Amino acid sequence: MNLDSGASTHTLLVANRGEIAVRILRTAKRLGIRTLAVYTRSDATSPHVTLADEAAPLREQDEDPVSNARGYIDAEAIIAVCKERGVTLLHPGYGFLSENSDFARKVADAGVIWLGPRAETIEAMGLKHRARELAREVDVPLVPGSNGLLQDMNEAVASAEEIGFPVMLKSTAGGGGMGLVVCATVDELRARFAGTQARAETLFHNNGLFIERYYPAARHVEVQVFGDGAGHAIHMGERECSVQRRHQKVIEEAPSPFMLRHPDIREKMCIAAVRLSEHVTYESAGTVEFLVDDVSGEFFFLEMNTRLQVEHPVTEQVNPGLDIVELMILQGIARHDGKSSEILSHPFLNQALYEAPPHCHAIEVRLYCENPAAQFKPCPGVLQQVKLPEVDWLRVESWVESGTTITPYYDPLACKLVVTGSTRVEAIQHLTSVLKETEVLGPPNNVQYLLAICGSQTFQFGNATTTFLHTFSFVPKAFTVLSGGLETTVQDYPGRRIGLGIPRSGPMDSLAFRIANILVGNDPGTEGLEATLTGCRLLFHVAAVVAVTGASAKVTVDGNEIRTWERVAVPAGAKLAIGPIQGTGMRAYLAMRGGFPEIPKYLGSKSTSMGLGGYQGRGLTAGDQVVLGDCAPGAAEESALALPEHLIPVYPSDWTIHVLSGPQSDPTFITEQGIAKFFTTKWTVSAASNRMGVRLEGPRIAWARENGGEGGSHPSNILDNGYAFGTVNVNGDTPVILTNEGPDMGGYVCVCTIASAELWKLGQLRAGSTVRFKRISYQQAIGLYQAEERFFREMQEATSSSRSFPPFLPTLNTTDHVIDPRLHDTHPDPSSGRPGVVFRQAGDSAILVECGEMTLDFAVRARIHAFETEIRRCAIPGIWFLAPCIRSTMVHFDPLISTQAAVLASLINAEHSLPASVESLTFPGRRITFPTVLDDRWNREALEKYMRSTRATAAYLPSNIEYLARNNGFENAEEALKKLVGTDWLVLGVGFYLACPFLVPIDPRSRLVGQKMNPSRTYTPRGAIGIAGLVAAIYPIQSPGGYQLFGRTLPPWQTWGKGRDFSPDSPWLLRPFDQVVFEAVSEEQYLQAESRFDAGQYAFRIEDRTFSMAEYTAFVRGISDEVRHFKERQARGVAAEEAREKVLFAEWDQQRREELEARRSAVPEPIDPGGDGGPCVTSSLTAQVWKIKCFIGDVVKSAEDVLIILEAMKTEVNVQAEEENVGRKVVGFGRRVREGGTVQAGDPLVYFE
Repeated sequence: MNLDSGASTHTLLVANRGEIAVRILRTAKRLGIRTLAVYTRSDATSPHVTLADEAAPLREQDEDPVSNARGYIDAEAIIAVCKERGVTLLHPGYGFLSENSDFARKVADAGVIWLGPRAETIEAMGLKHRARELAREVDVPLVPGSNGLLQDMNEAVASAEEIGFPVMLKSTAGGGGMGLVVCATVDELRARFAGTQARAETLFHNNGLFIERYYPAARHVEVQVFGDGAGHAIHMGERECSVQRRHQKVIEEAPSPFMLRHPDIREKMCIAAVRLSEHVTYESAGTVEFLVDDVSGEFFFLEMNTRLQVEHPVTEQVNPGLDIVELMILQGIARHDGKSSEILSHPFLNQALYEAPPHCHAIEVRLYCENPAAQFKPCPGVLQQVKLPEVDWLRVESWVESGTTITPYYDPLACKLVVTGSTRVEAIQHLTSVLKETEVLGPPNNVQYLLAICGSQTFQFGNATTTFLHTFSFVPKAFTVLSGGLETTVQDYPGRRIGLGIPRSGPMDSLAFRIANILVGNDPGTEGLEATLTGCRLLFHVAAVVAVTGASAKVTVDGNEIRTWERVAVPAGAKLAIGPIQGTGMRAYLAMRGGFPEIPKYLGSKSTSMGLGGYQGRGLTAGDQVVLGDCAPGAAEESALALPEHLIPVYPSDWTIHVLSGPQSDPTFITEQGIAKFFTTKWTVSAASNRMGVRLEGPRIAWARENGGEGGSHPSNILDNGYAFGTVNVNGDTPVILTNEGPDMGGYVCVCTIASAELWKLGQLRAGSTVRFKRISYQQAIGLYQAEERFFREMQEATSSSRSFPPFLPTLNTTDHVIDPRLHDTHPDPSSGRPGVVFRQAGDSAILVECGEMTLDFAVRARIHAFETEIRRCAIPGIWFLAPCIRSTMVHFDPLISTQAAVLASLINAEHSLPASVESLTFPGRRITFPTVLDDRWNREALEKYMRSTRATAAYLPSNIEYLARNNGFENAEEALKKLVGTDWLVLGVGFYLACPFLVPIDPRSRLVGQKMNPSRTYTPRGAIGIAGLVAAIYPIQSPGGYQLFGRTLPPWQTWGKGRDFSPDSPWLLRPFDQVVFEAVSEEQYLQAESRFDAGQYAFRIEDRTFSMAEYTAFVRGISDEVRHFKERQARGVAAEEAREKVLFAEWDQQRREELEARRSAVPEPIDPGGDGGPCVTSSLTAQVWKIKCFIGDVVKSAEDVLIILEAMKTEVNVQAEEENVGRKVVGFGRRVREGGTVQAGDPLVYFE
């Protein structure tokens, strides 16, 4: 049959999604047919949308995700698309509207060819009682059952008693196992009749029921048919689908193992299927399903599926070259062109090809994101890693990749794996091999369940019946989360060591974390759980060796308390609970032998961070299930292994933490008296602390300067530079210890940096506890670090052999050492123009190299770039990352590989090797165009939200752009925007968070300045472009922020590395000395680009470009007068806006304080029964009282009753009643307890009778 000449004139609409849409599109494209996909909001970036030649949204104006998701069953919407886009062919796939006769009729009425049987055939075969009548007319064997639909319950009972129990009560309009119940007795039938009828009405809008005999030992075998619509049909052999759960297929294969043993039955069944198909003049592909008695071999007609089946690939695989979708399309084209008879000439419509069983065997499994251990509950979520084997005998039908989201709106089918073998035995071997190699990691799936089925003798011997899985035992090697508490996350050590603003993550208290792993026999860095403050509860499906360490908490297994800092075997089926942290400390750690093998690494680590890594990029919540590794206890592990008491770290309420001075603790920034006071102060840990940083409260900093110059208006501001891990950053007058999720770059002074061996202490700092920083030398810091690493090696030896534990936990007792953080100064040489360079200590594993004055100077930035190039050329041992920014670079090195002195010497030599002037240097880079919406609606919405929730008046409100215009002396916003997009921007640094770029206009006349918003926004759209100081940034993800926003573009970060310009190992785009162009586009153009970007289809316009310092210098000289005038005008604007903001901020701050006081005053004075030590619940930390959830007179009904919600660490903390208070009456509250008030750790919250 030759239809090639007409194929190109057709447009095929695929009215489906997921793997079947992709599969249909693949064939259509091979045939040269233009394709059209339809999609809902949640599928906007799905593969079927990008694979099609064009795509149309369904229910585009419907913003409700639930109702919008119903677009695939919105017949009118799909018909409208057909008419608008000139569609000639429509393939419905399976599910959705594929067996909806009304839809098929409407498609035909619209002049579109329906690729499937006629509407009247769909209607007749869709009503099960009518299908039975049609089968009876041509002597196709039927399951004994009722004649027609049942009128009432009495008729149902009479019919059941006549045919014999057990019976199936079935909806005439049902399918896929829905609307079907099995009844073993009359009483059961009576009890379930009305409910089944009501469910049928709800599901199918048809409450008709009929009864069939139920065969518990039966097989499900189906025959693939294809008809020409004129009374001729053929069969293409059979498939067996007996392995089912909840009446839905799990594994399908061809040929049927039963029919291989009974070829005579196969022949009769196939003839019966053809006879029925020809009787109804069937057209296109269909499937006739039969029930086969496993004992007698009798077969009975079940139903006819008038569509393409999910499992059609197995038939294609045992008939090489067969493409059923191709036949459906070609038949439709022939019908459209009036050549229907030509379809009969197709070589694969020859019945002789299928008479004998095939000479090979194919098996298909459906890989679902569902939990077999929880009644196959669908498990939506992000697929964090998808890796499928690639072998000749494997066919994959998939729509997923790493980063795909399985939504709750649709069937959770991720892919189908179809293996082929020369025999069934070989096919099973292939399938087992494939399943072992398959990685679809994210929410729970059925891969291990399928693997267990493949390993069962029943399946291997081909003896599975439809009830096989009813009694199939499957226990997942996993634990299920019963409660995740406040924040329980997966972490590993040391986390990520990449730089570029990608958080290191990992355990906050790495000491306790690594000890826990060693106790259970893991490598010290193996992934485990970090539970913050309130603990967690887990159900173990298998026995596992665990250890709990960290802050003191009550830990129980099935209610029986166990010791912490000890190896424990948790029995299968047991519940392990870690209670709230008691006394001091903040976090507990739970290590499990073997770790979590199905949690994939993201950028080299399994640690949870900012929506990345870990389990779904978030804390664990109830219902999550985590697969365990080789976790079982050995025969010789009956006795517990405990850490000696003298090795258990102490978690005080008053901490001393050893630090190294610098990089900026010198009189350049802070007075000598101020520095001394900083290190003698006992700083109080703020309730606003979290994994990003520990905020400290205490005296004001004694600054040595009035402002930060070009870095900003506050003396804490500096021109952006890199941050060391664990540095104490001063944001305004608030010290913040930058911890595991903190930024690695920014514009604030850093006073000191925590010694590497002391970083673990940060994980146990609780709100209300105090911290004093004690300065030590680099030699002391490294000595302590080396001793700590030696301690862990000795710990491993002690737990794996008969050696004794280390004698002590490494500590350091020393006095405070006043040490200048400036390691080396190179003075400027005015005669040659060589700038001065300062090498600053930044902890024991980094050196900050600053060049020139605290001003933006492209020549200085070029020198930093040349300096880094020389460092890389020298390959200095130990250096693992360089973090350049405006006038500096932070050199990160591994102190266990190289020493500070050795690295410093190499850096000094590298700097000395540079020429005095960089004017002759050129720097290769790229010029990258970003499509940009100026003054966009998303940023305006962010400001409106800010004005409603945070601050209503400010110099920069209601419009950031109008503020930027005034602040820089422009007449209007349009003039300011014209300047911002009228120049290329140079990337001076990449970091802060997730490779956020720091940009500065190449043209000095376009260097607008702006202050940071105060307070910062809690919401900034992804891709927003903003200015703070004279530096701009493109926000890589939705996040808080304080930059003044002027537009939105595509983000320079692609989480899953999709697209030509990204990769999974490098999900960032920009690098220093790239040049960025903001090209103005409309919002509609931007949305189209964003959709392609998210789908990995967008390609940035990238040109090679060299930055020449000589050309730049000449350009600046030529416009020097214009630059001077611009800066003068800018200075006047800045002065006016700063004065205006000072007044507005003072007014807002006063109003805020008055409102807070009024709120506090409005709350009645709490009742306090004397504070005489009566029964009460106390606060576990210093926090604000957010909400009081109980009242005087309430009686506690459960241990989980929430009495009060506190706010700490920017998180709501539920205070529960606890077990001992169940049944008690609330009689009062603590003295400090009022909404908006502050309570201290240990304060009584609620008193009981």
